[in-house]
Amino acid sequence: MTDAYLGRIGKLIRDARQHRGWTQSQLAEALGTSQSAVNRIERGNQNISLDMIARIGEALDSEIVSLGYAGPMHLRVVGGRRLSGSIDVKTSKNACVALLCATLLNAGRTTLRRVARIEEVYRILEVLASIGVRHRWINDGNDLEIVPPAELDLAAMDLEAARRTRSVIMFLGPLLHRLDAFKIPYAGGCDLGTRTVQPHLTALRHFGLEITATDGMYHARVDRSVAPTRAIVLTERGDTVTENALLAAARHDGVTVIRNASSNYMVQDLCFFLEELGVRVEGVGTTTLTVHGVAHIDRDVDYAPSEDPVEAMSLLAAAVVTESELTIRRVPIEFMEIELAVLEEMGLDHERSPEYRADNGRTRLLDLTVRPSKLRAPIDKIHPMPFPGLNIDNVPFFAAIAASAQGQTLIHDWVYDNRAIYLTDLNRLGADVKLLDPHRVLVEGPTRWRSAEMMCPPALRPAVVVLLAMMAAEGTSVLRNVYVINRGYEDLAERLNSVGAQIETFRDI
Repeated sequence: MTDAYLGRIGKLIRDARQHRGWTQSQLAEALGTSQSAVNRIERGNQNISLDMIARIGEALDSEIVSLGYAGPMHLRVVGGRRLSGSIDVKTSKNACVALLCATLLNAGRTTLRRVARIEEVYRILEVLASIGVRHRWINDGNDLEIVPPAELDLAAMDLEAARRTRSVIMFLGPLLHRLDAFKIPYAGGCDLGTRTVQPHLTALRHFGLEITATDGMYHARVDRSVAPTRAIVLTERGDTVTENALLAAARHDGVTVIRNASSNYMVQDLCFFLEELGVRVEGVGTTTLTVHGVAHIDRDVDYAPSEDPVEAMSLLAAAVVTESELTIRRVPIEFMEIELAVLEEMGLDHERSPEYRADNGRTRLLDLTVRPSKLRAPIDKIHPMPFPGLNIDNVPFFAAIAASAQGQTLIHDWVYDNRAIYLTDLNRLGADVKLLDPHRVLVEGPTRWRSAEMMCPPALRPAVVVLLAMMAAEGTSVLRNVYVINRGYEDLAERLNSVGAQIETFRDI
């Protein structure tokens, strides 16, 4: 946009804001940005995307500044370009949403550093705000400050936002200590098939929580006479199940033992955060957690979640499929070691820096340089396992990598009912992916990628895999309705463009 247009748009935004009676700070809070950024926009001194104009229009309920909004966001990808330089891994999406839920345990102020600016986080913040939790972005929008009210207003919950995220299920653990009866809507999120919430309910029943499900809502009642009398054995070693049990145990005034617990990255970050709140957790990184809970938590805490291993895998896969040399900085290596071991066997040429600590002081990081490699299919099938096995969310990226390798690769995604099916979308881009059953695909490589226009798969990781394949394909591709990607990645297109990709965001107008 020219300076003249930026100035005119800025004046429209300022007038709409003043008409609503908002300050720049209030608009900044609604947008999840800083007051200084709003000031620059209104003065015409900052480039502004169509998406931001649409978000401002929605926040201010203004027809004038929402004219650019015309439906879903799409990506136009000019492929066949090599990537180069270096790119940083952002903080963990899954850790951030767990920590946001965990702030409900604390009566004091919580400051979270470098929070992932993604749609999943925005949805949880919308839900928290609707029930009375105050939040504001600080330090130029990098960090998030959260202050809970003395009493939560669950009746005012933003149900639309809550239904758009599966993470709302993790409200159960903290809320059972604050309310004798409450309700939350059924969890949403990615379309990955039927996933039962029964393991959550089984674990939380030890704390007196009983659930009845009617009319799209979970109706919860808490029996205060019930408390854990023996170890809680989780029927599923799931991440969110473990987190919910941890959140419940944190404010149980006693010792809770959780067995068959996930030891994955987001669970470890939650344990480190609970320790900042004064809750002692033994066994972090193992499948048995011993939680020394406290009945009341009122602390001003400051915590920095670690980096996202799934985003690191995404960036690694981008380098592989585009045959590029790329340095990926701040890789949480302890949650990528199996993936790298498999890729080494496939022939990946890469170099690792010495290890250093994440900002949480605990998680091990390194910088990883990936070079163009002649890959061969692995001898064994690719399949996920609970940590320290190959990460469940990293499995889809091996479909694009396998399509770039010589030979046949069997991928067995046993966790989700539907996710393997979405990997066949790569066939539209020239891949040879055969669906053997709802959980297994056979990938034949190498692939001569070709451009295409297609709808975004409704599951986060397969959607990004399709985007990466488009980056490898000569010509121009279009990926339509990419909201699901924005749920889990912060400014992914812009960041890939910074290392040589050519991806344009647009809407139909």
